[in-house]
Amino acid sequence: MPKTHRHLFEQIVAFDNLHQAYIKARQNKRYRSEVLSFSANLEEELLLLRRELIDRTYCTGRYRRFTVREPKTRLVAASPFRDRVVHHALCNIIGPIFEATFIHDSYACRVGKGTHAGADRVTEFLRHAHRQCGEVWVLKGDVAGYFPSVDHGILLRMIERKVRCPGTLWLVEEILDSWHTEGRPGSGIPIGNLTSQLWANLYLNELDQFVKHELKRRWYVRYMDDWVVLANNKGELQQVRADIADFLGDHLVLQLNSKTSVFPAAQGIDFLGYRIWATHRLLRKSSVKRMRCRLGKFERDYGSGAVELDHITASIMSWLGHASHADCYSLKKRLFQDFKLRRASDGDRKSVEEIAGPGEGERDEQGQGAHPGRCAWRGDSGDGRDHR
Repeated sequence: MPKTHRHLFEQIVAFDNLHQAYIKARQNKRYRSEVLSFSANLEEELLLLRRELIDRTYCTGRYRRFTVREPKTRLVAASPFRDRVVHHALCNIIGPIFEATFIHDSYACRVGKGTHAGADRVTEFLRHAHRQCGEVWVLKGDVAGYFPSVDHGILLRMIERKVRCPGTLWLVEEILDSWHTEGRPGSGIPIGNLTSQLWANLYLNELDQFVKHELKRRWYVRYMDDWVVLANNKGELQQVRADIADFLGDHLVLQLNSKTSVFPAAQGIDFLGYRIWATHRLLRKSSVKRMRCRLGKFERDYGSGAVELDHITASIMSWLGHASHADCYSLKKRLFQDFKLRRASDGDRKSVEEIAGPGEGERDEQGQGAHPGRCAWRGDSGDGRDHR
């Protein structure tokens, strides 16, 4: 009998927990108007929120919906700030309960995980598989329309296996009922909620347990609704694909995306923003294309005064951090060699080297500050490999 947890609601609505949730919710957003308004009367706002939760009169507010188009088109729903405080308060308490049930090789939205750790794990598994098997095959799969397809009833039953606290379950249902996919009542969780990240991991934890314990697949890595399974036999992985498709349909009301396929590892695994081989790693072509377009836009916008240098610096440094985990020294050199920022009003002219700072370039030339075995902004991997 799995351990169940009661009396959690008292911890969720405790003032200290709500205050900690407020601190987390305002991170990197503290100067937005709704955050400033909430913060101006912080104690009163938190006490009011606490009273609404205790009396069960709390209702989620209206979502602000918008579309993002990179890396692909998605509908994102932003909750009001006071609701985000509640989401953090809930996840502060129930998050660790479910985190303890997740497998090691689930990498999305978890402390100490992430895309780079997931890509490193795939590389590690590829090397193990090559040493043991020689020829390696890959099953790469994902779920069709994952977030809009999550079934509320199934998800709630998963939560109830571990949580038997009436107040906590009331709050979970209140948040779940605040959103459904158009035309599909009782389905869907919004991209943008902190709770959605936890629930999305919990929902596909069922798949993780099935793959690891029923199918007994050792080389398996999942990042949200994308996953990779390695084996030395194509037919074996085709059977795994069929088994996963049956499990998803029968237990989770989900379907595999049509892009799910089995292929030889020699052609590289397109996963988590990289193309991964056992010997090296390259950037995904679409990432390079987007950055090239972005640089042209930065030049135009900076020249017209539409954007400031701080924004451009943050964007470039973020991309360089991602690129530092791939073998792409020559690519970065070509990509940025003609990039110059010039503002017509003052003749100011800056290159990427000035934006990134000379200190970083000097560290990388000495082989420090880069990802182990990878090149960084001005450091060469020494093997001549490049993304083309």
